Amino acid sequence: MVRRGTTGDPRGRSAFISQAFQRADAFLFGRRTYEIFAGSWGAGMDPGNPVGEALNERPKYVASTTLTDPRWANTTVLSGDVAAAVRELGAEPGGELQVWGSGTLIRWLLRHRLVDQIVLLTYPVVVGQGTRLFPATGTDLGLELVDLRSTPRGLTIQTYRTTGRPRYETATS
Repeated sequence: MVRRGTTGDPRGRSAFISQAFQRADAFLFGRRTYEIFAGSWGAGMDPGNPVGEALNERPKYVASTTLTDPRWANTTVLSGDVAAAVRELGAEPGGELQVWGSGTLIRWLLRHRLVDQIVLLTYPVVVGQGTRLFPATGTDLGLELVDLRSTPRGLTIQTYRTTGRPRYETATS
């Protein structure tokens, strides 16, 4: 179902994010994002916040070769064959293994075809610089739009399912 122009909820972004975090069965982080989240959410900020509750109650996995002693409860460090570990986590029955932030990890997951859905929050701002979300090189990845929402302030929330390598039309004369 595609929802276009959902404008009735002025808190659309925060409602969407709260619902998304509550849907997660577990979270996967890169080391740097894990340390940022652990330093704030893991310190018990905002009691009663649905995002904080989800992060503190559910399992967390960190793809890292340098983190050895995670201090945030319910955290497991994935080292060695991370691709196999992520495949195993993804094969477990249940809900979602979510990645928030972790740009380097996202690019690695995309390169190894370990992403089945992408949710993009696009803010109406042109920054003009910064780190790429998607890799600059590698094989192309097809996406199918499965949900589209917008907020009154122009934020769009796009949900895509990955479809494998796309097929391109060839030019004919």
